[in-house]
Amino acid sequence: MVYYGIAVVAMPSPSFFRAERSMAPDLSADRAISRGNGASTRRRDLVFIVNPKGANGRTGREWKKLLPYLRSRLGTDCNICESLTSGPSHAIDITREAIREGADAVVAVGGDGTLHEVVNGFFWGGKPVSTHDLKASHTTALGLIPLGTGSDFARTFGWKNDPHDAIERIVKGLRSRIDVGVISGEGGDSHYFVNVADIHLSAKAGYYASRHKKFGNLCYVIGALQGFYGHCNQDLKIKVNEGEWEVYPQVTALCIGNAKFFGGGMKITPNAEPSNGNFEVELLLYICSSVRSIQRITLDFCNFQSMQVVILQDFKWYDFILKLHKLYNGTHLSVRNVSSRSVHAIEVEEVVGSGSVHVQSDGEHLGFLPRKFCILPAAIEMIC
Repeated sequence: MVYYGIAVVAMPSPSFFRAERSMAPDLSADRAISRGNGASTRRRDLVFIVNPKGANGRTGREWKKLLPYLRSRLGTDCNICESLTSGPSHAIDITREAIREGADAVVAVGGDGTLHEVVNGFFWGGKPVSTHDLKASHTTALGLIPLGTGSDFARTFGWKNDPHDAIERIVKGLRSRIDVGVISGEGGDSHYFVNVADIHLSAKAGYYASRHKKFGNLCYVIGALQGFYGHCNQDLKIKVNEGEWEVYPQVTALCIGNAKFFGGGMKITPNAEPSNGNFEVELLLYICSSVRSIQRITLDFCNFQSMQVVILQDFKWYDFILKLHKLYNGTHLSVRNVSSRSVHAIEVEEVVGSGSVHVQSDGEHLGFLPRKFCILPAAIEMIC
């Protein structure tokens, strides 16, 4: 495996930090520092994974400006490793190798896409990377310096979009366990997310939004409008918490939140908390039928373990524009056509397999239904 021309062994070995030293010339070969009282304390190994092309190159430019400040705040107590990604999934490989090498923390520098890859790097073969090494006695923490387009995950914690604040959190080193969502499909491979996974219209909108990142947060609005064009709602089969399958007609979108925000600041699942062991689920339905039919469907939903659902009658693109402000400030749950509930597992399939219902998580397109979503409580330690 090669990172920017530097050879790194893919299997566990004491090579990672030695290989990366040329990227951060101020790293010390001594893994311990001497305190004033003569006590010896192990230096923390921090790996900063940077997507230099993120936010149309802004991430790379801001990182170069930030690095001197980072070294001034952490350089005396930490070994600072800088790793620049060269393409999709590169951050996953770097993260896995850093954990195998005993890193104290892996810090994602960029947006939700970089964070998403780093989180997936914490797992391998359906298990945490750390569990593959029976001799491992350390815990690698997840860190975040938001420098991307959306940075939605940081909003849940109320963090300012200020990288200097993020560095101060890393200096303090306070940690808290967070939940991780797991997505599995027919192929058997697992995918992990910490923010929001969604299905159908919102996922399709996210797919289009990814093509317009050069417009900043406006890309999410452009993506939503493109998603509406030619959109057809689908009947879905849904199973919650290992219960019975139920058919839900004309579904527009289903959002599964481990955290609160997506789409560049939309507070889509305002009751979600990344450390409570549950998902917050929102189901959007498109109904253009009689009031009698809507009442019948509502009763069916009540039988489904009191799952709260969202019913939108005759939903058009202009309804989205009119209600956009409610999605951004999180007040959409207060109106009659939006509701939610908490679950720890949910499975979703099409009634008639069209293969066209999009699935995404943390803004990354994952293909199409069917999918199962589960929660891993307290799966990762995060620097908060």
